[in-house]
Amino acid sequence: MAFSVGSETGGRRRRGGIGTMSEINVVPLVDVVLVLLIIFMLTAQVMEFGLEIDVPKVKQQQQSARELPVISVTKKGEVYLNEAPLKLVDLRDAVLRKFGPSTKAVYVRADRNLTWDVLAQVVSEVKAAGFDARLVTKTEDIADKRR
Repeated sequence: MAFSVGSETGGRRRRGGIGTMSEINVVPLVDVVLVLLIIFMLTAQVMEFGLEIDVPKVKQQQQSARELPVISVTKKGEVYLNEAPLKLVDLRDAVLRKFGPSTKAVYVRADRNLTWDVLAQVVSEVKAAGFDARLVTKTEDIADKRR
């Protein structure tokens, strides 16, 4: 967008006069950037950090014939190691006693309505015991997609 400056003849050029400006008009660019900034600021406040999260669903499922160390945490916060009640302080000894010293990972299966605090404590204890914590997900069902 060019503008004529100092023309008395209604936009016609005069000989020896100032020509058209060849500068970029940045006002529309600044307007768009400010609108995007306002939108970002408004939507950033909507995001919460304490959301209820459902167990993620995945398409792939691995089948295994051997028994794996699975720590289950109920909605009430009760902890089980493969259906047997477990105290978190005895986690390392119980896993090594039942699955041997070659165990590298422990699977953690938690109820989807469990509070984050309890799950974080369980995962922290698994890591402190020297195991990798792997979270169990629910396999995606075709019937669930139709709902």
